[in-house]
Parts: sequence; structure tokens; C-alpha cells
Amino acid sequence: MRIAFFTNNYLPNPYGVSTSVDGFARGLRNMGHEVFIFAPHWKGDEAFADEYIFRYPSVDVPTKVPFSLALPISPEVDRIIGKLDFDIIHAQHPNILGTQAKRWARKKKIPIVFTWHSFYDSYAHYVSFIPEKIASKWVIDNAAHFANTVDHVIFPTKSVQSILGEVVKHDRVSIVASGVDENLFANPDPVPIREKYDIPKEAHLLVSISRLSQEKNVLFLARVIARFLKSHPHVYFLFCGDGDLREELEELFLSKEVLHRVVFPGKLERSDVKHYLHASDVFVYASTSETQGTIITEAMYCGVPIVAVRSSGVRDIVEDGISGILVKEVVGDFTYALERIAFDQEFRDSLSVAARNRAREFFTVQVCAQKLVNVYKHVLDEFEVTDEKSAKEESEH
Repeated sequence: MRIAFFTNNYLPNPYGVSTSVDGFARGLRNMGHEVFIFAPHWKGDEAFADEYIFRYPSVDVPTKVPFSLALPISPEVDRIIGKLDFDIIHAQHPNILGTQAKRWARKKKIPIVFTWHSFYDSYAHYVSFIPEKIASKWVIDNAAHFANTVDHVIFPTKSVQSILGEVVKHDRVSIVASGVDENLFANPDPVPIREKYDIPKEAHLLVSISRLSQEKNVLFLARVIARFLKSHPHVYFLFCGDGDLREELEELFLSKEVLHRVVFPGKLERSDVKHYLHASDVFVYASTSETQGTIITEAMYCGVPIVAVRSSGVRDIVEDGISGILVKEVVGDFTYALERIAFDQEFRDSLSVAARNRAREFFTVQVCAQKLVNVYKHVLDEFEVTDEKSAKEESEH
């Protein structure tokens, strides 16, 4: 198959959608399919250039988190797309380049699939010039309209489909999670991580990797970890990522007198994530806005047991009490879970084995890409039947 991905986020932007698109592209190409990626220009994207990646011009938007906004009108990209033949188009967003994806699907008379990657209303606070309540309603209504007008909708997890079922009035829906790129996570080297940040070999090490921003619920997580570190002087914490709340987080740990055991490594390169995960004993996460949480599956793949807030997406990935512990968004509950997992080596080892096995059975790029191919084949078959039916009806009239 010849597949076109249209995405508003792509490498070197390191976050969820970029990771998903890159992983699926690798997996599909390994299976012999051709994948073309249409994405906005991003500073430093020359390092990721190849003959299948095409960049729309973009502008840097002064939001709380760096964002490159694609300018969807590009005669040069239009000329390229016009000459290419695709079997199917896959939109990763409901707007901007998602709109271009739908336009080209209709123009080329081929089916379009849309993956609903995020709870878009959770990001409404980035649009500071519009009241958050109004922005939230608009982004959901806009995404729902887009989803209801494409040929097939994909959700990363079952719980997200259940939540969004009221706004997505579509009878052609599939569940396909994003997978871990096994090649990218091969040959980890965790030893230098502890050495780099002067973390004792015998210390218990917690890690979290995310944007340090409101939608990731990092202030709640920081309160939990600060309380835990205060009670346990031999525990350290790696708070990886960057965002507009970093300074506030540092001040919180400083006020609790535990900042000397908290490390802020900043935004990690994709190739370094495996080293940080393997260097750690427990992965902690408090986001309640995940449709899956790709970093969760990556941690599990590395055999790092999870302690996370029980929320949509995450609860589909982590089996509570088997591959991790899921808790209510309550400081005491989260702290108690950390007590159980951090200081019981046998329990932690059992969670580690289960997490690794589950990720490698259900959440690798190879497994997930095959599910996506099955969806594509089904959509193409249905589209062909519909096309033939329409042609027959036209001829009869």
C-alpha cells in the first residue's frame, strides 16, 4: 500500500503524536508499504529529512510550550501531492493539515482515516486569548465534526472510545494503540545516567517523562513526590521534560527541602529515553488527559513498573496490581502505592516482568502496525464497495 500521513506534529518535536507517527511509519515500511509524511517545518528537521517526508512552511507560535504552526497553503507541497498516488490517507489531527488531508482524499477519490490522538479540550488553556470554556467546546465540536465526516475513526484505547462515543456518531471505528519501536529501545546503557547526576547506586530512583505543563498534572505529581522524598532520604527523582511549569516545580521541591534529590534533565532526545528508563526503579505518572500515554508502554517495555493515576487510556495499558499500580488522584493513595512498590523488591520484580511481557506481546510497533494494516484493508474494501454502488446508481439515473 501507499499511505499518506498528514500530521501537525512530527520529529524533532518529541511528544506523543510525533512518536506515534514515526513508529507506525517505521513499522509499515518494514512490512513493505510506502509511507509518505506531510508535516510542518520544525527547527532542526533537516536531521530527519528523507525522500518520503515533506514539510509545509510554518511559523513559531508563542504559546507556553514551543509549537510550530503549519501554513496549510503551499503550492510546492500541493504540486508534490498532486503527482503522487496513494491508496489511503491517514489524518493525525482534525484541523490545519487534517483539513488538507481530507481535501486531498476527496480530490483523489480515496478513503481517509482519522486517529483521535488527544483530549483536545485539555489543551485549550494554551489559547490564552480565548476563554478556556469557549475554546474547549470549540475544539471538541471541531474534532467531532471532522471525525463524523471521514471514512473511519481510530481511537488508541477502548476507554477513550467509550468517553467520546457521545460526540463521535460514527459506526466505523477501530481501536489501535501506538507501539514501541523495538529497534529504538535496543541496547540501553543505564549506568552513565546515575553517574551523570551523582545518584548513588544503592538509592531508589523514581522517574517521570512528560511535558512539564498543566495538562500533564505535574503539580499534583510533584506534591506526591516531595512528600515521599521527605519521608525517605535514600530516594531520588528524575523529572524529565520541559515546559512552562518547570520553575514552579523547582520552587515546590525547594520549599519542601528536597530539591537536592530531584533532577531536571530537560527534554530528552528520543534515543536517550531508554537509558533513563532502565536506570530507574519505578515510573510515576499523574496525567489524566491521556488517550494512551505512549511513554507508559515504553516504560513497561523496559521493565519499569508503573505507579499512575487511574485514568482513561492509562487504565487500558496498565493492569492494576500486575504490571503496575493505578490509584485515585489522591496524594495519600499515590504515596501508599509508592511505599508498596519501592521497598518490596519481590513485588517490584513481579510487576517488572509482567510489564515487560505485556508491552512486548501487545504494544510493539510490529504488532500495532499489523492492526493498522488490517484497518486499512477493511476501509479500502468498504470504500470500493461504496464506490461501485455509487457508480451503479449514477448509471441507472
